[in-house]
Amino acid sequence: MDAAGSRGARARRGTRPAAPRSRGAEKGAARSPSRGRVAGESLRGAATPRAPRTDGPPSRGSRSARRAPAARELPASGAEALPAPRSKAPAARAPAAPRSVAAVPDGAVAAPARRLPPAADALRLREVLSRLSLARDDVSEAATLVNPVVSHLVQAIRAKDSCFSSIERQSAGSYYERVKISEPNEFDIMLVMPVPRIQLDEADDTGAFYYVSFKRSPKEKGWLKFLEEDGKLSAFKMLQALREIIKQEVKNIKDMEVTVARKKAGCPAITLQIKNPPSEISVDIILTLEAQQSWPLSTQAGLKIEQWLGTKVRRDMRFKSLYLVAKQNKNEKVLRGNTWRLSFSHIEKDIIKNHGNSKTCCESDGPKCCRKGCLKLLKYLLEQLKMKYPKELEKFCSYHVKTAFLHSCVTWPNDSDWHLGDLDHCFQQCLRFFVDCLQRSQLTHFFIPQYNLLSLEDKAKHHFLSRKICHELNNGFPVFHENY
Repeated sequence: MDAAGSRGARARRGTRPAAPRSRGAEKGAARSPSRGRVAGESLRGAATPRAPRTDGPPSRGSRSARRAPAARELPASGAEALPAPRSKAPAARAPAAPRSVAAVPDGAVAAPARRLPPAADALRLREVLSRLSLARDDVSEAATLVNPVVSHLVQAIRAKDSCFSSIERQSAGSYYERVKISEPNEFDIMLVMPVPRIQLDEADDTGAFYYVSFKRSPKEKGWLKFLEEDGKLSAFKMLQALREIIKQEVKNIKDMEVTVARKKAGCPAITLQIKNPPSEISVDIILTLEAQQSWPLSTQAGLKIEQWLGTKVRRDMRFKSLYLVAKQNKNEKVLRGNTWRLSFSHIEKDIIKNHGNSKTCCESDGPKCCRKGCLKLLKYLLEQLKMKYPKELEKFCSYHVKTAFLHSCVTWPNDSDWHLGDLDHCFQQCLRFFVDCLQRSQLTHFFIPQYNLLSLEDKAKHHFLSRKICHELNNGFPVFHENY
């Protein structure tokens, strides 16, 4: 139809052509779906605004795609992109997350696996987490058994040896950090023993193991029986004396059956078994030296919590006492049992209990986060995999995932990075961090950066675990539901 005919048709319909929209109107329509209808258009004819693309880079001509917020985009696979770490720079578009976590074998690429929708993943993880919560009655019953036994032993130990007369009980471990999972059947009790001013000499290049000697001859002469010929304080002799006292004293506990477990090579704990039919409760008693002096130089660059918990908190923590536990150094050419390892259990407990970037995080009237939930799921995943593959994963323990979790908290320091509703996303984020550590065989101690918790001699085992974790990530964590 020519131009004249077109004008005539419009005149006969009694309508007038719509005025061309300005560039500003186009921009406003693309930016806000609520303003997408132009004046004069009927509601029936209004086009439904198209959602911005999230499965790839925006097209050159699409302003809305370029302006779409990156932090909440979902790739086509349904896995959320990792939240960006804290930065003062302007927020940039986050790259889309891969469809699946890469498998570990050299040169191999994991085939994309079918995944449940993100909402289903989140629901299943919350169900698992609810199963891991300890029943209040079970906790109360376990504490009723453990507390009297430990109190009885502490009094007896103080009375039997003058060197042990000043020991104090201090609770440690996951039960007291409120991240214990499944059953309240394992407890860690530190018997903290103040010592006069001591000299620390590094036993190896890890910065974690030390020889301990007194700077001055101690006033308490009972210490002399625990010294080696070269003046070093023998961890082996002290543990042996403590074990003998405990073995004799448990015989005097009449109202319940308590035994001392067989000594494990290289283990710093004396383990008690308390019968609680149909199961039993395990209590690890750990001899700990407490020195009121500065932390060693190997810790100087550790505890990087300034952006997470604050500079003042870090300074206050480093002013706390130095703890050393009786732990044999396996790298010694001659195993004499006179080495001590730095322990930060008391600091870790404070961090996990007061874990928020803001002071009100997870308080009764404050915002809630999912940090503790993620740590529980990490521990449970490793526990389940160790049950399936006990031989291949015997070298791994919960401290590995706890360390990876603490590093994750530093990498994503803000409470907004751990929103309670983002449990599935945050858990997978922590797992990817741990998988990366396993693939590189590099997991630095949180307090001693030069100490690698993953021995390079066990690379094959690191890769084995990372493959199993990748399988769980790519398939909706089937191991969580195998026993239910």
